[in-house]
Amino acid sequence: MYDRILVAVDGGPSSDLAIAQAAALAKALGAEVKVLYVVDDSDIFLDAGFVNPQEIMDGLVSVGKKALAAAARRLQDAGIRFQTELAEKPTVPGDIAGTIIRSAEHWPADVIVMGTHGRRGVRRVIMGSVSEGVVAGSGKPVLLIRGEPLH
Repeated sequence: MYDRILVAVDGGPSSDLAIAQAAALAKALGAEVKVLYVVDDSDIFLDAGFVNPQEIMDGLVSVGKKALAAAARRLQDAGIRFQTELAEKPTVPGDIAGTIIRSAEHWPADVIVMGTHGRRGVRRVIMGSVSEGVVAGSGKPVLLIRGEPLH
């Protein structure tokens, strides 16, 4: 059914749930997993005049490395074939969903697994929805793992 599972992570709790689901799926199917973290270089983070943009980017890369290391430990402990990828720059600035889609196509993944934050209302409008962008833009199946809604 699925031989290659791409899991997009952001280091949050919904990513932990996505890794758990991908691990269970990979174990049952004998599939390989690729864990992807895309550093968000959105202007919203970099245009603040009172902070050093390079410090912010370094912090985001550090979060990504930690998220990938945690996923790697979990998959290794489960005996699952895996690889990790840190995309330090989205393919198009600020386009995390597009970068996930392109990675899934290039690898090539059979399915994309990712967590969703469950944001609603104004918070969702401001933050956007990477998972929604992946679902809308990918021709591959996308398995969304719902985290607890943030109020």
